[in-house]
Amino acid sequence: MNPQPPDVVVIGAGFAGLSAATALVEGGARVLVLEARGGLGGRATAFDDPVTGERVDNGQHVFFGCYHETFRFLRRLGTDGDVVLQPSLAVDVIDRAGERTTLRCPSLPSPLHLLGGVLRWRALGLGDRLAALRLGPALQALRRRAAEPDVPPHRSEPTPEETVRAWLARQGQTPRLIELLWDPLAVAALNESIDVAAAQPFGAVLAGLFGPDPRDSALALPRRPLDELYAEPARAWLAARGSEVVTGRVARVARDAEGLFVAAGPLVVRPRAIVCAVPWHALPDVLADAGGEVAFTRASAARVVPRAIVTANVWLEGGPREGGDGAGSFVGLPGRTFQWMFDKRRIFGDAASHLSLVASAADDVAARDNGGIRELALAELRGALPETKGAAVRRIVIVRERRATFSVAPGAPPRPSTATAIPGLYLAGDWIATGLPATIEGSVVSGHRAAAAVLTHLACHPSSSTTKKSR
Repeated sequence: MNPQPPDVVVIGAGFAGLSAATALVEGGARVLVLEARGGLGGRATAFDDPVTGERVDNGQHVFFGCYHETFRFLRRLGTDGDVVLQPSLAVDVIDRAGERTTLRCPSLPSPLHLLGGVLRWRALGLGDRLAALRLGPALQALRRRAAEPDVPPHRSEPTPEETVRAWLARQGQTPRLIELLWDPLAVAALNESIDVAAAQPFGAVLAGLFGPDPRDSALALPRRPLDELYAEPARAWLAARGSEVVTGRVARVARDAEGLFVAAGPLVVRPRAIVCAVPWHALPDVLADAGGEVAFTRASAARVVPRAIVTANVWLEGGPREGGDGAGSFVGLPGRTFQWMFDKRRIFGDAASHLSLVASAADDVAARDNGGIRELALAELRGALPETKGAAVRRIVIVRERRATFSVAPGAPPRPSTATAIPGLYLAGDWIATGLPATIEGSVVSGHRAAAAVLTHLACHPSSSTTKKSR
């Protein structure tokens, strides 16, 4: 342990915790990060496959150009060059009939570039293309809402009780357009069926994707496993600046006559501020002894409904290597259980040789046994890409993330703010009230907000901190 006591303890070493920690150090604070697991990254990490030796992400994560805070975090670490951003949105799609087309957005101002791409997308009929034009006023209203949150709501904006499907129907979107475009986008962003998910979080996603910069809607893929992209670089970045990350320590926040402290095994730390950046399901235990002021937050966290993501990583003998201008690295598979296929060989180069099939909103899939998931994944892969039918399967690794995200259905438990009722205690994580669903960008936004709040707190409450071993 660093002999100098930290100003701030950050509990949790995923995107939220590490973005908060690095922003705090950048602002002049000394930080100790405590992580309960043996490795870093939380739900956005990677592992070694024991058979192939390849690094495998515990779930495929896609960035968008509108992930401004995420790119800011990666620039801080010097790893932003390891995320490849498309010049403009382009994505290959194979519909249920097996027809392969490409949605490609032209170089036009946003959101005209999307409408231009949809109008030229041969997967759609004339009625579908005209329906897309009807969404123009709603996109403009959502952009205005993002820029000016206090403006009166426009009639085209989602209402609190509306589901995504109900809102899309109200905007006159056709079944074909919903199946090929809006449903895959919403399920990927919200990890919930559009028949269940609330429309307002989806509206926040659309406002970001179709903001002022046309590249905000472009897709970006990390060229390295997630832990190598941000987690280990963050550890090294913090260590080089006198702060520390300690793994394998289950931490709890408690309070006594002297104030707040963090207990992690034999270690007791009394920092000037604490950032709790653990997932919602861990929050009640971490804050169990923090005091009654956070009882409502603990109760809300305990009521959250988790949503699963399942990834089938498939190694084939030979098999297709996707081509194209970047869109070929991933293919949308609308109308199927596994909605996306990623060619990790093309993304990672010689460091990988597998395909990743991703099923979002996958509670039912996660309940199946591995054999059932394998059969389903192979059937959908071979149905979409007939050229894979003759390829021998070398290996399949199933990854279930049962608590990948949380439900955003209308009536979901309220999400807490960054600041708590206890001075010096702050929250970060994808569940915190950022206005975004459970995305990487939402996590980093929460981390940066927590860091800004803590730095203000430290400036207003100068004092010394002590670190000691309990006896």
